[in-house]
Amino acid sequence: MTNHWIDLKNADVILVMGSNPASNHPISMKWIMRAREKGAKLICVDPRFTQTAAKADLYAPLRSGTDIAFLGGMIRYILENDLIFKEYVVNYTNASFLVNPDYKGPADLDGLFSGYNLEKKNYDKTTWSFQKDENGIALKDPSLKDPNCVFQLLKKHYDRYTPEAVVSITGTPMDKLMDVYELYASTYKPDRVGTECYAMGWTQHTVGTQNIRTMTIIQQLLGNMGMPGGGINAMRGEANVQGSTDYGLLFHILPGYNPTPNASLVDLATYIEKTTPKTNEPRSVNWWANRNKYITSYLKAVYGTAATKENDFGYSWLPKTDVGQNASWLMIFDKMLKGEFDGFFAWGQNPACSGANSIKTRQAMTKLKWLVNVNLFDNETGSFWRGPGMNPKEIETEVFMLPCCSSMEKEGSISNSGRMAQWRYKAVEPVGQSMPDAEIINELFFKVRELYKKEGGAYADPIVNLSWEYGEKDASGKIKHMDVHVIAKEINGYFLEDVYDMKATPPKLIGKKGDLVTSFPSLQADGSTSCGNWIYCNSYILKDGKEVNMMKRRGKDDPTGLGLYPGWAWAWPVNRRIIYNRASVDLQGQPWDPKRPLLKWNATKLAATGKPGVWEGDVPDGPAPPMGTDGKFPFIMKPDGVASIFGPGLVEGPFPEHYEALECPVQVNAMSGQRINPTIKIFGDKMDAFASCDARFPFVGTTYRVSEHWQTGCMTRHCSWLLEMQPQNFVEMSIELGKELNLNNGETVVVTSARGEVKAVALISERFKPFKIADSTVHQVGLPWHFGWQFPEDGSGYDSANMLTPNVGDANTMIPESKAFMVNVRKA
Repeated sequence: MTNHWIDLKNADVILVMGSNPASNHPISMKWIMRAREKGAKLICVDPRFTQTAAKADLYAPLRSGTDIAFLGGMIRYILENDLIFKEYVVNYTNASFLVNPDYKGPADLDGLFSGYNLEKKNYDKTTWSFQKDENGIALKDPSLKDPNCVFQLLKKHYDRYTPEAVVSITGTPMDKLMDVYELYASTYKPDRVGTECYAMGWTQHTVGTQNIRTMTIIQQLLGNMGMPGGGINAMRGEANVQGSTDYGLLFHILPGYNPTPNASLVDLATYIEKTTPKTNEPRSVNWWANRNKYITSYLKAVYGTAATKENDFGYSWLPKTDVGQNASWLMIFDKMLKGEFDGFFAWGQNPACSGANSIKTRQAMTKLKWLVNVNLFDNETGSFWRGPGMNPKEIETEVFMLPCCSSMEKEGSISNSGRMAQWRYKAVEPVGQSMPDAEIINELFFKVRELYKKEGGAYADPIVNLSWEYGEKDASGKIKHMDVHVIAKEINGYFLEDVYDMKATPPKLIGKKGDLVTSFPSLQADGSTSCGNWIYCNSYILKDGKEVNMMKRRGKDDPTGLGLYPGWAWAWPVNRRIIYNRASVDLQGQPWDPKRPLLKWNATKLAATGKPGVWEGDVPDGPAPPMGTDGKFPFIMKPDGVASIFGPGLVEGPFPEHYEALECPVQVNAMSGQRINPTIKIFGDKMDAFASCDARFPFVGTTYRVSEHWQTGCMTRHCSWLLEMQPQNFVEMSIELGKELNLNNGETVVVTSARGEVKAVALISERFKPFKIADSTVHQVGLPWHFGWQFPEDGSGYDSANMLTPNVGDANTMIPESKAFMVNVRKA
């Protein structure tokens, strides 16, 4: 989230699209309702009339997979009616930047952008560039009238997204569509702010990243980024999804969002040179220019004293991907099915039910020599070999079960959707032989390292050189028990030598050897500091000679009155509650909306440096003065310092374009001749079957969650009271479709797709309505994805809805398209 949960109360208009907070994020709904009590309006856009829709002031349905068409139409409405926050757009976005005259978009190329290679299914982005002056700085037209400026190209791109075209694609009634546009666009005024809340309903599409990009464009046009009550807010589906991403869970990033090195980056200098964004814009902060400090400090945290300047701080020991390698979820199981893996750790997950095309996932695991299942309970993954359609006699995979603790049985931190890191205390002792994850990792590490030392092996250096000083050691040198506070302090970082500010006269001591680093601006690139994750630097500090775990704090003061509560826990970075917050002020540093003063520049108050001029309010995005004086642009993580309306970084285009899902009910894309995203990877194995516009599968299918279950239900299905409330998989459909299929509420049915089938109970309700798409009636159905065959043991809950979903992913992230696919329904 750019903002945070409590900040939802500051919004004037809240758009819930791609999520269902009333059911799945109930605490967030508390703050949404608090906003409504103050007069805010809640909009819900969803294929189904959800619990959130029931509380909304305005509900509009749309067919799954058509969000870009819906939002693109809103962009057109905003531009056509001149409802932009012009001062914000001109100064804080790249709307004025002049684009290469050779650039062409879908309006010119029938759904494609210039540079497309049909054979490789990718783009040469040469024309997706900016015109520059002799100093290498982007040329601009502040009047926004030049035909090659981003603003005019945006207008041209979305001019095709007329209300009539959007209605034809999405199935949204015209009156509801226009009501949503009018209400949300009203936040272009400086004294009105809108926010958006999304979840997997936006991300799990072949255009998932572009769904979010489209909304960021809207927020930039309306001036809602960086504002209290504004922003783009990802509602994470688990309490520590944000934290796990921050710490490098994904294959392409290291902790702190530094990129994973590939084999072409042969040494640290090359890595820094090739991955550090560069800019010639003097007013850009370009914070990623500090990558050398963050990666070097990370290497020192990982390899400790073994990492020296002479050995490139151990950079060669870091794992590298092959150039162009995609090691995402879908690719892992595709390679596994082909026998390219010997073993697999399923740690805190249940891929046999959570992964798209679960039939393929389960078959892939039969090719393994061994599988380790680390979980609270046995599940469909650990017992895949005895599941439906499996013959245990034919499966050689050896499965190990390592029981781990629940979150209540261990101490540590979680980082929620709002980037807030909160320390959790251990409530009860672990049950039976279960252990905290850290203790399991500790046991594995010492056993693996012992084997490498004794027997050798292919490139042992990355293991034997790891620094592992996380607690008291026994006589053999093994850590007896992992001290999570020591881990947290390593993540924060240490001064490994006395560090001085050499720009000061005389040089000023920044930190003493052995002390915790106070904040990431103090990190160094010469090996004199360590830090396990630079964005968490400042989370565990030294204050008045005492070590302070900032994540433990529980202060309840709210000096701004905006719900920042700066003394409650700690948020990255440096306890900043709203990122890009310098965009919440005008060029003189005064709040756009005086009623919501997130930040304010006090030009006369003395700063710590002794010079006049300080920011008051939230922790600012850097100490630089506001732009109107000699300050910096507000979007400090962007090389050019401004927000990107034109975003050439994504693989399928600098502007979001509507493409249909891989499986959809229409023969052609009503917006262009390009039906699907032209850059997605389509797998070709027989288990990767898909069917679009196929009479065998006439209904749009989607998946969602219910309040009573969590994820694949591995924990909640074992709670009898929760299972009693939601005992079985169901398929929800409209009354009209129920009649068409001659089904009654509660009947057992079979839902089928091109990949497989699953039993479910028919739930016939008014929450789904048929869509009018072009001249056809299109029905949509929905299933929760919380169930699996392993528990309840009698199989009465039926199996996973992911038996139906296709294994095709977003072109940028490869997140599976689980929210739009084609199915059929028949009586069991």
